[in-house]
Amino acid sequence: MSVSPTTRNTAALIGVCLASLMFGLEISSVPVILPSLETALPANFKDLQWIMNAYTIACTTVLMATGTFADRYGRKRVFITCTVAFGITSLMCGLAQSASVLIVARFLQGLAGGAMLTCSIAIISHQYQDEKQRGRAFTAWGIISGIGLGFGPIIGSTITAVSSWHWVFLVHVPLTVIALVPALMGIRESRDPHAKRLDGWGIVTLTIAVFGLTYVITQGADLGRTTAIGLAAIAIASFAAFVLVERNTAQPMFDFSVFRIRKFSGAIIGCIGMNFCYWPFMIYLPIYFEGGLTLDSRTASLLLLAYTIPFLVMPPIADHLLRRHGARIVIPLGMAIMGSGFLAMRFGGGIEQASWLSVFPGALLAGIGLGLTNTSVTNTTTGSVPSNRAGMASGIDISARLISLAINIAVMGLILLEAIQRSLPDTLAAALGDQQMRALASTVATGNLASLHQAYPVLSVQDPTGAIVHAALVKGFGWVMLYGGIGAWILAASSFLTFGFKGAPAKSDLGCVADAAE
Repeated sequence: MSVSPTTRNTAALIGVCLASLMFGLEISSVPVILPSLETALPANFKDLQWIMNAYTIACTTVLMATGTFADRYGRKRVFITCTVAFGITSLMCGLAQSASVLIVARFLQGLAGGAMLTCSIAIISHQYQDEKQRGRAFTAWGIISGIGLGFGPIIGSTITAVSSWHWVFLVHVPLTVIALVPALMGIRESRDPHAKRLDGWGIVTLTIAVFGLTYVITQGADLGRTTAIGLAAIAIASFAAFVLVERNTAQPMFDFSVFRIRKFSGAIIGCIGMNFCYWPFMIYLPIYFEGGLTLDSRTASLLLLAYTIPFLVMPPIADHLLRRHGARIVIPLGMAIMGSGFLAMRFGGGIEQASWLSVFPGALLAGIGLGLTNTSVTNTTTGSVPSNRAGMASGIDISARLISLAINIAVMGLILLEAIQRSLPDTLAAALGDQQMRALASTVATGNLASLHQAYPVLSVQDPTGAIVHAALVKGFGWVMLYGGIGAWILAASSFLTFGFKGAPAKSDLGCVADAAE
């Protein structure tokens, strides 16, 4: 019995959307269980950062290799393999009994998840050749991803309340089986007849650069100045080597020529903008809501919905605006709205007697900005290059997202720690000394303020009500929000300028497309 192309396309879309649903759940459900992991494993503030960052760094490591493998050996074959691996590694995460084991399992899960997501985007781009149908497919993909991202916080907290944190990971095992059925039925195998061989040196140099920079930002204070500077130099040198390798190899995995396409480059800045502010802050929001605003876990999860739900409802609007006004308007506008949301959250959280009501408008605004940006970015990056280069384009797209995400998780954590430490009174610093002050700031940054007086008896004298450490936590988050808001505005302006003004010559764009197609 023959299956119509429409039915096959629908089944393929269901399969890749379910995979993206799992990827989204994995991002947004894990942050809400970090307070539980802190006590259950146990884990300190840096462990919590690495539980998230191991996943994003691993995704970055595998992305470009996946694009090459998918183009060469078949996007369907690689997608199915990676989806199975995602289910297995999710099982490993759910069975972990220590922070170190969970971090390793999360790294392996990130390898599978990043590859799975890269293939998803490439498959949609190839499965739907018509621009209008592809736009609708990406809209559906954005909505389903939004369900995972939007409801992840409430799903994670509900699972933890009903069962345990283990099931936040274990739930992906049956979901993997469900996703594989329509994927096997509907996805048409596709390859790039001109696929290039794997760029091993490019993968190694990029991985060292991203991991080294993230490690220095996260662990720099404990490494000593000389060691930190040395590692930073290695990371910078490795990135320079990556650029050199990619520009001089005959078959690069990272084709820099595509950046001469204004639409592609402007959209990539949008990828960076989303992960400069919105997504890395998701990691710290549960801590801010519970520790800074003193909300219970259920209320904090509901408030997280205001931050994420707009991502679910905005893709159709974004697709309409994209077709009507173009990427040069929609993508910078989305980032500007995100930045405004962060600054509104900073203002709402800084007023006297701040509550969820004062933070709600900013959280909602940030989510609206993300919803405008995300689907528009994905459709623009993959649509601005020839269809047989979809694997490479989606690899660069997701790499830009996850490299900036990994780095900004670390940067936001560093800003939070430094701001908390500087907000604590000098008398406390004199009583504790530098090392204990950093340990105190690290504990405050987890939002676990109830146990501080027992761990630091001096607080019983200098801060018996806990008002000082609470104020330091709030001020620390204020600086993080300021960083995200201003950064998003700057990147919005950069994206608009990169797209160029309407009617500008597109000669370089056409030349680059020809280069990419060769």
